[in-house]
Amino acid sequence: MNLSNIDLNLLVYFSVLLREGNVTKAAEHLGLSQPAMSNGLRRLRKVFNDPLLVRTSNGMMPTDKAKELQPLVQNVLSQIELFVQPTIEFDPTNSKRLFRVMASDYAETTLLPRVRTRMAEEAPDTALDILTPSDVTFQDIELGNVDLVMNRFDQLPQSLHLSVLWQDNFSCVMREDNPLRKNFDFDKYLKGNHVWVNKTGMGVATGVNPDDIQKLGWVDIALDNLGKRRKIAVYTRHYISAIQLTQQQDLIATVATRSTHLVDHFDNLAIMPAPFEIPKIELHMVWSPLLHHNIAHKWFRNVIREVANEIQAEEAAK
Repeated sequence: MNLSNIDLNLLVYFSVLLREGNVTKAAEHLGLSQPAMSNGLRRLRKVFNDPLLVRTSNGMMPTDKAKELQPLVQNVLSQIELFVQPTIEFDPTNSKRLFRVMASDYAETTLLPRVRTRMAEEAPDTALDILTPSDVTFQDIELGNVDLVMNRFDQLPQSLHLSVLWQDNFSCVMREDNPLRKNFDFDKYLKGNHVWVNKTGMGVATGVNPDDIQKLGWVDIALDNLGKRRKIAVYTRHYISAIQLTQQQDLIATVATRSTHLVDHFDNLAIMPAPFEIPKIELHMVWSPLLHHNIAHKWFRNVIREVANEIQAEEAAK
């Protein structure tokens, strides 16, 4: 293969074609005509001696060769972006960039409001688009379709970058007049009716299986290790809903402690330490290698880290 005959734009075409799985959509994204995009696909097929995308009943699907090439091409594009990155610093005061973030409900309620406040001060014309875990796949992250994801992850594709923002423990929220509140202990915890609040993971959820302890999450795994189970009356994916439910009924919500700042909006709720040991959770920030060297992206990541550190410092000072 003669490298002098290869147009580097073809690598960009390849990346967008695999992301969109559609010649027309890829052409629209790149600002090309459909014939030009089709010609690009023909040239790619010739370069790699493989059809790369084949038509099926489910649309255009990548071949095994294309799947093998995808992370290699992404790495090449990332390196090229680093080489051509402008040397000037990012000017947030004049930026109109939209930052797209996938965040768990926990991250959205505990961290992102303060992040947005900082953005309004330093980059008033930027905007924040917050997606839910069901809106995003790992492929979206790898391809840079979202700037960042903030959640807890046990496993990630090795190509992604990860940073730990903080750790958090657990507290219980209940009504002030909940009869179990007085001398609240483990036995009273088990007698109560509970609100489960969590997210079953990335992608579209199919609902909770109460018998699948491992998928119920940290609280129920910790109880199972003690040979106990709690009576769950409501399953929700939203911390604010869980807290509202405890206000209206004699329910107990066991939530990550930093989310209990939401309790300040309710007059009749109490926060109690969890009466048994629950392993701490970590909030992760994850992003694509394609965005790692982008100067605007670096600024955004630094803002998030600084805000997370400020929140922890304020808590430590209290």
